[in-house]
Amino acid sequence: MRGTRSSCLLGSAILALLSSAANAFYLPGAAPHNYVQRDAVDVYVNALTPMLAGSDNSKLKSLINYDYYNPQFHFCAPDGGGKGQPESLGSILFGDRIFTSPYNIKMLEANGTCQMLCTAEIPGEDAKFINERIREEYALNWLVDGLPAAEMKRDTKTGDLFFDMGFNLGNDDDDIPYLNNHYEIVLRYHEPSPGVYRVVGVLVWPSSRGGSQEDESTPNCDIEVPKLGLSENEINNIRYTYRVTWDKSDTPWATRWDNYLHIFDPRIHWFSLINSIVIVVFLCVMVAMILWRTVSRDISRYNAIDLSEDVQEDWGWKLVHGEVFRTPGYPMVLSVMVGNGAQLCAMCAVTLVFALLGFLSPSNRGSLATVMMVCWTLFGGIGGYYSSRIYASLGGVDNRKNAFLTATILPTLVFIVIFLLDFFLLVAGSSGAVPFFTMLLIVVLWFGISAPLSSIGSYIGSRQGGVSHPVRVNQIPRQIPPAPRHLRPWASALLAGILPFGAAFVELYFVMSSLFASRAYYAFGFLALTAGVVALTTGTVTILFIYFNLCAEEYRWHWRAFLTGGGSAFWILAYGLFYWLSRLSLHSLSSVALYLGYLFLICLFDFIVTGTIGFLASYWAVRRLYSAIRVD
Repeated sequence: MRGTRSSCLLGSAILALLSSAANAFYLPGAAPHNYVQRDAVDVYVNALTPMLAGSDNSKLKSLINYDYYNPQFHFCAPDGGGKGQPESLGSILFGDRIFTSPYNIKMLEANGTCQMLCTAEIPGEDAKFINERIREEYALNWLVDGLPAAEMKRDTKTGDLFFDMGFNLGNDDDDIPYLNNHYEIVLRYHEPSPGVYRVVGVLVWPSSRGGSQEDESTPNCDIEVPKLGLSENEINNIRYTYRVTWDKSDTPWATRWDNYLHIFDPRIHWFSLINSIVIVVFLCVMVAMILWRTVSRDISRYNAIDLSEDVQEDWGWKLVHGEVFRTPGYPMVLSVMVGNGAQLCAMCAVTLVFALLGFLSPSNRGSLATVMMVCWTLFGGIGGYYSSRIYASLGGVDNRKNAFLTATILPTLVFIVIFLLDFFLLVAGSSGAVPFFTMLLIVVLWFGISAPLSSIGSYIGSRQGGVSHPVRVNQIPRQIPPAPRHLRPWASALLAGILPFGAAFVELYFVMSSLFASRAYYAFGFLALTAGVVALTTGTVTILFIYFNLCAEEYRWHWRAFLTGGGSAFWILAYGLFYWLSRLSLHSLSSVALYLGYLFLICLFDFIVTGTIGFLASYWAVRRLYSAIRVD
């Protein structure tokens, strides 16, 4: 009884501690902000981004972000200018530049009252700049209580209403650009208890209102006026107005993001996922049949001792048992790529776990990129460990050089690309360029934390040594017969890459739309399942191709396994170029360079990750295969 009572007391203490910790800790953006009447409701402004128009055939016309307070826009600013708000590392990398605004909004005050914000003078040169941005379908991005301002739209396929984040700078429906200078702001609020209010939705309907722009008296937002066009040959006077409408809603604060996170035609996700699962099950069954029937039969025949025969002739993959573990060409490069691939795999896996647990929802701005950067930094030891052990297994002896290259070569290559893209962004006057101090912080993370961890992992891996091989290597290399065309390196890479790419191309479309078209992506459940299917497909199809190569007496399988596993990257490159032609209409050199640079990084990371999966799966299969036979 005493022990039971002590256990109950200990359990109660732990529960109390956990509950108090849960009450004391919450994710940024996950705690509700309670308002009372006449409390100030702050409106923050973010960078202007290009957006896709509502039609299915619309194309994205630019990839350049612009600061809201860019002098050429002449937007209204608070006294003393907009003050920058603190942002996370990932938020900055994704191009967020958040500032205060001059909008004076108080909870449940001035309902339906038309108010003037300010007047501005826009010279002809700046009017030309604004008109170009209107033709490129640029959108304004506001934040109210952590929620993005949005336009309410209807999904043409399902008929569902949803909130499309951002709203147009202007419109050119009549092939003439008109500037939106009036904003109908609808703030939806929920009342969880009497006198306590929470913002659960932010809608903005912009409109272009011409007529007299110099009258500073109380505006009338209901009269009919022509649209406002900007002359590119003279100074334009602009009057900005807005009207706030308070709309009571039954939507609780916990589900306020549901209207924003809309999945376009979810049946496509399910169809793609089921199709991918069928593919991977088919491949797994095929590999199992080869390993358990064909290979088992071969092993039984090889291991059978026929007393009536003095010599047993080898054939097929057993002929190369003395060559299969021969050191490949450039073992240093291969081991470095595998080490970096293992580090990237660990980063992706942990990031997806955080996403599935809800830590990386769009309400936590920039959290996805922040978690990826932190995980990459902390998993440097994994990269060093795998690289050093693979290098030792391949017969390498220069461990210090291996540790140095593993820790530095991929970050250096990525930095070179990012610096070049930053140069194009700076030339275009974009706010998306990574600031110097942010870049310096990334350098400190990668070379100050990740590199030492990678060195520690390399030291541990070198101490453990290489993986033991089940058969010895012959002193004289065996002659290799001509291989069939479909087993040549590039042909096998392209053929093997079709299946992993086919398993992921639907989700790839939504991911690329999120990256380049500023659309929120949150279907992390589909993404995690797709990633698992791609990993299994890559491993199984690479094992198949390596088995076929060994049967053809081609024992140089190391680089072929990496290249075959990474074959999906070439199809992603082809799809990226198709996406450019079908969904983008880029006219500036900076936008083209930005897209091609990001596409190169996506293909590079995919090649390293899937190549690593293919190599490690093939290494495991080859060792299991040759450890099951008896060699005289």
